[in-house]
Amino acid sequence: MTHSAKLAKQGANVAAVNQPETRAHYRVFRDISTRWMDNDVYGHVNNVVYYSWFDTAVNAHLIEQGVLDIHQGQTIGLVVETQCNYFAPLAFPQTIEAGIRVVRLGNSSVRYEVGLFAQGEPQTAARGHFVHVYVDRVSRRPTPLPQPLKNVLEKLL
Repeated sequence: MTHSAKLAKQGANVAAVNQPETRAHYRVFRDISTRWMDNDVYGHVNNVVYYSWFDTAVNAHLIEQGVLDIHQGQTIGLVVETQCNYFAPLAFPQTIEAGIRVVRLGNSSVRYEVGLFAQGEPQTAARGHFVHVYVDRVSRRPTPLPQPLKNVLEKLL
């Protein structure tokens, strides 16, 4: 493949990422309430809050499924990569519906993708991803995904 063809292909991939998606692209949803402090001086939710919502949506799902024990679990997920694209503003007071999916399930890592929807809206106001590397709580060294966690994550593929 020529250098120009590679650049064109990369451009097409970036363009696809930079588009809103519909709810059909996500496997499970979680409601998140905005807070007064989430708004910035411009009257909408500050961009850093979106990353917190990604973490909240995924980890709350894993806790509810019984596969993440944030206090006593031997395996914990550390974020090693994150990214977000913004399409429409969100603001307090609104309820956000976070859609979750898994697009890559490795031996010790997972790539989650999260779509943030204003309540009832058909397309994402923002969407992004983060990668967790699962490590031993004490040594902080990568460890294979525990089978119960893997079973839950496979349902999100």
